[in-house]
Amino acid sequence: MMSEFDLIARYFTRSARNPALTLGVGDDCALLQPRAGHELAISTDMLVEGRHFFHGADANALGHKSLAVNLSDLAAMGAEPLAFTLAIALPNIDENWLSAFSAGLLALADQHSIALIGGDTTKGPLTISITIFGDIPTGKALRRSHAQVGDDIWVSGTLGDARLALSAFQGKLPVEAHSLNQAALHLHRPTPRNALGIALRNIAHAAIDVSDGLLGDLHHVLKQSKVGATLQADDLPLGAILKSTQSTNVCHEFALNGGDDYELCFTAPPTKRDAVLHAATLSNTPVTRIGHINATPNIQIFNARGEALAIPLNSYDHFAST
Repeated sequence: MMSEFDLIARYFTRSARNPALTLGVGDDCALLQPRAGHELAISTDMLVEGRHFFHGADANALGHKSLAVNLSDLAAMGAEPLAFTLAIALPNIDENWLSAFSAGLLALADQHSIALIGGDTTKGPLTISITIFGDIPTGKALRRSHAQVGDDIWVSGTLGDARLALSAFQGKLPVEAHSLNQAALHLHRPTPRNALGIALRNIAHAAIDVSDGLLGDLHHVLKQSKVGATLQADDLPLGAILKSTQSTNVCHEFALNGGDDYELCFTAPPTKRDAVLHAATLSNTPVTRIGHINATPNIQIFNARGEALAIPLNSYDHFAST
């Protein structure tokens, strides 16, 4: 029978080449050496079966998403990924599941040249917790508290297809099979925007990743920066499947409150518009300007005719949601 240590050795132990890592898997702690003039960025996310993913979810996609959501946090700070730890509770040792999960996890790690440097395993309900480490030049982190009145508000990629897929899987909306498969890629295999976050270091004032819904996540920026926002609903970059299959009202709701997009929402002064677009080109990431920061402490939403829209903040909350 495979032991805990056999499991770690077979599926999660690899040699690491990053010079910041001076000691990896195999001791009581890993050791990281920050570069001179840099500071560490650290984030932890937990995924729980039945809360963050369905029972029986594809293991390879789950491995990808488990790391992607952490990489997205680093992207929002403009930090370069270095390494991560994995703590996982398993109901049993299923070697086929472990092989697929570790393949998805480590493939994304290889794309970002980061090492798995430790963690823990135990028996229990399927729960995945990753702590990720990045580094950033001292004082250059993109902070939620630095948005300024007059800033443009931008968002990367598209919004809403992940929510569309979730609603279809929950039986709340009918979506034909091909369209659902396309939308589900956004839900199960999000693309963390690390290259864009790094490119925005000296351009953007504030940033956050869109994990629980654009309105809710933007609200965190506004609260910490003590400002407000005006959004243009018809400028929202809607997911292709959402836009082609749903009404305008559903499109607006899913794009604004959907969650699981893992795009970046950021603010930057109008004088930096060309620089933002250049950063988008360098990082091969589309960006869209969707509004601006103002001094009124709330979020106002308008359509193309200048009519105010009453779209309440209805973003995901782990304890309020069922």
